[in-house]
Amino acid sequence: MRTIKAAVCHEFGAPLSIEDVSLRAPGPDEVEITLDAVAICHSDITYAEGGWGGSLPALYGHEAAGRVRGLGPGVTGLAVGDPVVVTLIRACGQCAPCAGGRPTGCETPYDGDHGPLSMPDGGKLHQAMACGAFAEAVTVHHSQVVKIPEGIDMAAASLLACGVITGVGAVVNAAGLRAGQDVVVIGAGGVGLNAIQGARIAGARRIVAVDMSEEKLAVAREFGATDGVLATQEMPWRAAKAAMGRGADAVFVTVGAARAYDEAPRYLAGGGKMIMVGMPHSGAESRYEAGNFAAAGQAMIGSKMGETVIRRDIPWMIDLYGQGRLKLDELISGRWSLDQINEAIADTKSGAARRNVIVFG
Repeated sequence: MRTIKAAVCHEFGAPLSIEDVSLRAPGPDEVEITLDAVAICHSDITYAEGGWGGSLPALYGHEAAGRVRGLGPGVTGLAVGDPVVVTLIRACGQCAPCAGGRPTGCETPYDGDHGPLSMPDGGKLHQAMACGAFAEAVTVHHSQVVKIPEGIDMAAASLLACGVITGVGAVVNAAGLRAGQDVVVIGAGGVGLNAIQGARIAGARRIVAVDMSEEKLAVAREFGATDGVLATQEMPWRAAKAAMGRGADAVFVTVGAARAYDEAPRYLAGGGKMIMVGMPHSGAESRYEAGNFAAAGQAMIGSKMGETVIRRDIPWMIDLYGQGRLKLDELISGRWSLDQINEAIADTKSGAARRNVIVFG
């Protein structure tokens, strides 16, 4: 057992508590990583607020980068000291989705209550999202880890674990966007900005960002949006269609708001796709006229983690980053210490941040 500092959630909606916890050594097929950086994702916040339920006490955090400290039996392709990205995409490699090349849909359950974490007295500590990265170190399944080149800023690299692959992957994997098509991205936060730059990389003709904030629309243009529409105006889909000259081939809903899902189909062209990326709280519902989708030949497509295959997509994105075609550094709003995590979460909830990153050491 190793003692590490971590930000633990004991009560939904309460501040996280910085305290010592126990992390066991890696077992078969596991890797232990000392973390350099972990970003704060809205999914962590939703869990910590109780929006999706879950077991407590819990350790959240799932968007991380660090260096390998230990390898369990059966792990190959990694060595102690290797820089890596750590994701929440745990894949058995054997179930039907894994065998079909869709590891984000792995059907093998994971019991985070009986993972590598525990309280100092031996009590339960839930490893949320099979990761638990709001801590100095993690032990995870080898399928969650991708080796990266030396020299990449670890704060920037951590963003590849969730926000970047979720946004870019929604465009290239879930939507299969073709060059010349038109796109609307609802929400210009961390994931939305990555959907925007994913659409730019994929060769979209028009990329219309929709957000509540003029400031965020300005940032969206920095990442590749050709047009911006305020969601607060009356019937914003009309302004978006005017900018494109038609409806969108793909609308990406990157915010977890039921109202955004209610309005998204209004932006679509005939034959268009609504890509469902943002995750509202449990119980939130949207309503649609099914006949409209059928008559217009439209589709609703869920996109979990950008339908990413991490050992294929993350190296590709790192190459784009090295070429200057994928922005990572520009996504970072602030760097915080673990002791400042509650302030960093509050800043993220304010809506002003692109991505806040906890940096260790």
